[in-house]
Amino acid sequence: MPQDINTLTFEAALKELEDIVRLLERGETTLDQAIGTYERGTALKAFCDKKLKECQLKVEQIVESGSGTPTTIPQTFDA
Repeated sequence: MPQDINTLTFEAALKELEDIVRLLERGETTLDQAIGTYERGTALKAFCDKKLKECQLKVEQIVESGSGTPTTIPQTFDA
């Protein structure tokens, strides 16, 4: 059984997604396997997109304080 996507790191999810793309491109699976694999890949893509958006928002919130020290403004993310 595949690992719960929400417990993966971004890097692990991206690697699994890349592996899925290669597997589907080879076309060496049954139709049912391909559909299940495609669904997993779609979920992994959504997970990676969410993580990237969170990082982008965090970077955008980095500001310089009066003392010249970089700091971040707390940001909440929608699930």
